Amino acid sequence: MKKVIVIGAGPAGLTAAYELLKDKSGEYEVIVLEETDAIGGISKTVNYKGNRMDMGGHRFFSKIPEVNQWWSNMLPMQGSPSYDDILLKRKISVAKDGPNPEKESRVMLKRRRVSRILFNDKFYDYPVSLKPETIKNFGFFTTMKVGFSYLAAVIHKRPEDNLENFYINCFGKELYSMFFEYYTENLWGRHPSEIDASWGAQRTKGLSIVGIIKDFFGKLFKVKNRKVNTSLIEEFKYPKLGPGQLWEVTAEEVKKLGGTIIMNAGVKKLHKNEEGLLTGVTYVKDGKEIELGGDYIISSMPVKDLVAGMNDVPEEPARIAAGLPYRDYMTLGVLVPKLNLKNKTEMKTVGNIVPDCWVYVQDRRVKMGRFQIYNNWSPYMVKDLKNTVWVGLEYFVTEGDKFWNMSEAQFSNFCVKEMVKLGLISSASDVIDTHMEKVKKAYPAYFDTYDDMDDLIAYLNTIDNLYCVGRNGQHRYNNIDHSMVTSFEAVKNIKSGSKDKSNIWNVNTEKEYHEEKK
Repeated sequence: MKKVIVIGAGPAGLTAAYELLKDKSGEYEVIVLEETDAIGGISKTVNYKGNRMDMGGHRFFSKIPEVNQWWSNMLPMQGSPSYDDILLKRKISVAKDGPNPEKESRVMLKRRRVSRILFNDKFYDYPVSLKPETIKNFGFFTTMKVGFSYLAAVIHKRPEDNLENFYINCFGKELYSMFFEYYTENLWGRHPSEIDASWGAQRTKGLSIVGIIKDFFGKLFKVKNRKVNTSLIEEFKYPKLGPGQLWEVTAEEVKKLGGTIIMNAGVKKLHKNEEGLLTGVTYVKDGKEIELGGDYIISSMPVKDLVAGMNDVPEEPARIAAGLPYRDYMTLGVLVPKLNLKNKTEMKTVGNIVPDCWVYVQDRRVKMGRFQIYNNWSPYMVKDLKNTVWVGLEYFVTEGDKFWNMSEAQFSNFCVKEMVKLGLISSASDVIDTHMEKVKKAYPAYFDTYDDMDDLIAYLNTIDNLYCVGRNGQHRYNNIDHSMVTSFEAVKNIKSGSKDKSNIWNVNTEKEYHEEKK
C-alpha cells in the first residue's frame, strides 16, 4: 500500500483525497493534514450565532462536465423550492426526484446571479452591460466619452505587458479609470501598471466591450448555442449551507472510505533525500513536532511555504518562492434590520432588499472592496431571513498591516463608518451585531518574483513524487472548478505512474481552456 500525504483540507486537497480513495481498491493510504481547525480552506463557511459567512463569495459554476457531476454526487440539485422561493411564490425549475431543501441539508440550490458595481452612488451591472439603465446612469456626455475612448483603444492597441494596458485594450481608458483602476489597486495594493497582464487575461477570459455587445445581441435575438463567458453567467449552483458545506460533506466521505484527516496540523518541513524525492513531512500539532513518512506528497499549501520548508533547495528557486506575493482578506459580518439601498430591479426578494449576491465598491472615499448580501446567496445562510439582512463587508489587506492588526472592535467601528459613508445604513445604531474573520494568503498575486514562476515550476517538477494543486499550491488565481481539476490530473498521474506534470500545470492557463464544452 502506498502512503499519500495531502497537505490542506480545502477544495484541491479534499478532491485529491477523495479521488484516490473512491474506487475502494485499498491501494492507497491517504492522510490529509490541515493547518487550521476548519474544513474548506478559503472556501470554508463560518457559522456565527446561526448566521453563516462565505469567505469571499463562491459561485459554483463550471463548463467542465466532470466537475458538475462531482458536485451533484456530493450535493444533489434541489427537487423542490427553497424557503425564499416559497415566500415569494417564485417559480423555478427543479431537478426530478431531487432533495427538498426545506427538509434535507445535503442539497445544492440553483440561484440567480446578480453582481453589480456601486459607483457614484449608482448601480451598474458587473460586467457593464448595454442596458438603457447603464446609458441613463452614465448620461449622454459620459457615454460618448466611453465610446470614443474605446474606439481610440481599438485603433491604438497598447502592448499588453501589464494589467493596465490589458484593461485599456479591452474596455478603453475611460471605462478602465471608472471601473478597474481603483478597485484593482485596492485589491492588490499595487497599481495595475505594476501587475502582470496574465491575471486579467485569466480572470476575464476574453471578456471585453466586443464580448458584452455579442452577449447583448445574442440574448436580444435569442441566438441558440451562443457562447457564454464565465463572467456573464446568469445562474449558478450554491450549497444550501454555504460553500464550506460541500467540503465538510467531502471530508466525511473521505473518512468513510478510510482516509485520515488531521486538523490543527501545520506542515513545517518537507524531507528530501539525495535522489531528490520527498520522503515525508514534519507537522506541528499541540505544540509538538511529528514526523510522517510518505510515498507521495500532494500539496495545496502556499508554494512560498512549501519551498521554505524543504531542505537542499537551490538558490534561484528558493529566491523566487520567497518573493512570491499574496494578498490577505478580512471580512466583517454585519447584521442589520434593513439596508437603505432601494430595489429598483424587477426581481422580487424577501423584504424587498436589493437582489445582489455581492456588490463591487468603486468609491475612492472608502477602503471597502466589496460587500456580500448573504440573504441572496441562500435563505438558509440567515437565521431570521424575514427580519434581518446579513451583510459581509470585504477588505483586501496585507498580513501585519494596520488593518490586519486592528482589534475586532476597531475593525468593526471602521467598517460600520464606511457603511454609513456609502449610505448602506443611516447610522451605527442600526447595527444589531458584527463578527470579524481573517484569511491569510487568500489571493496569490501576479507581481514581484511571479515573473520567474516558470523557473520555479521547472524546479518543482524535478521532484517526481510532489504534486502541486489548487490556488495556493500553484500560485494561480484558480476558481473552485479549476482547483479541483488540478487534483483530478494529479491523481491520474499518481495512478498511471506518469512523471510529466504539464497536464497539472496547464489547467486554466489558456484563454479558452475549459471555457466551453467540446
